[in-house]
Amino acid sequence: MIPELRKKFNSEFTVHKYDTFLNELNSSFQYPPDFRVAETPIFLPAEIKDELINACNDILVQIQNDEFKNRSENAIPKDLVVPNESAHPEFLQIDFAICENPDGSFLPKLIELQGFPTVYGYQFFLARLIKKHFNIEDGFTPFFSSLDEQGYVSELRNLIVGESDPENVILLEIQPEKQKTKIDFSATEKLLGITTVCISDVVQEGRKLFYKNNGKAIPIERMYNRVIFDDLKRNDIAFNFNYKDELDVKWISHPNWFFKISKYSLPLLKGKYVPECYFLNELSGFSDDLSNYVLKPLFSFAGHGVEVDLNKNILDAIEDPDNYILQKKIEYAPIIKTPDENSKVEIRMMFLWDEKPLLVNNLVRMSKGKMMGVDFNKNKTWVGSTLAFHEE
Repeated sequence: MIPELRKKFNSEFTVHKYDTFLNELNSSFQYPPDFRVAETPIFLPAEIKDELINACNDILVQIQNDEFKNRSENAIPKDLVVPNESAHPEFLQIDFAICENPDGSFLPKLIELQGFPTVYGYQFFLARLIKKHFNIEDGFTPFFSSLDEQGYVSELRNLIVGESDPENVILLEIQPEKQKTKIDFSATEKLLGITTVCISDVVQEGRKLFYKNNGKAIPIERMYNRVIFDDLKRNDIAFNFNYKDELDVKWISHPNWFFKISKYSLPLLKGKYVPECYFLNELSGFSDDLSNYVLKPLFSFAGHGVEVDLNKNILDAIEDPDNYILQKKIEYAPIIKTPDENSKVEIRMMFLWDEKPLLVNNLVRMSKGKMMGVDFNKNKTWVGSTLAFHEE
């Protein structure tokens, strides 16, 4: 989006250079990426970066007010409430589409937000490898809040490991080797020295939790929580502790925040950066122009269950409307020049939240289809996951 940098990158790009980059990325960790990695990063101009930060600040104010906090309590299914909830999520992601105004300027529009970790470890190494294999201008960074590589890792370590020995800190997941983001687990282990543990391998003794390492029971003090409890329930995964007990362990982030800061939040937010959005069960009737809306299940990942081509029959057939939202469609601007058609972008602004929210990094998804997912970008290039560089 910085024209001279885009032109320079495109002119210097070769398939060999991209393949060499991918080969190192695929071999650097226990697992290769289980998703498409785009051929290019994007370059954020100052005016779009500033708008993104303004949009984040606007949303942060709203999610910290009393009305939002009170209404979000209803998001948690009664049988999935976990005690000892933290005062706020330790991780916050806010996803924006980049849209074009009538005057040709660009405006971020909220797509989703989540109080649940994303790929904080992987994005760190991705930036390093992009800089190694491609000619990125000096003075450009993926980090925010005046952080460099060392500062970013320090903030991440302070939040996840804290004052504990890394041996007593685990990354908790359901069958980690089967997850699409498993490369991030390896990256996080490499950065922080913690261990990835399947929830089925955690054992409870009284108020304490343990995992085994070389046959030795290791006490768990902190859990970097990557488990989606809704998935745990839906897939009937067996495990050996009761998350409803008062446990001597620190959740990071606490499981309740997965529900409270989620798609459930979208109808509660307003402003120029937020598209119209409604709880489906609160609508007395449907718009005559459903083509301008998208249907989303409240608690799903990676676009599962999203309906883009809506009609009244689809809506009438839904048996649990309290689990869906209806959101006005957003027109992504095809602003990234590629060797063929232009690509659209979605930018995830990544926060760590200790005493206050701290913007630290970003993630970008590029698409040439009508949605960001793989199914809408088959046989296309210069699409997939990447990141944005901006001038320090």
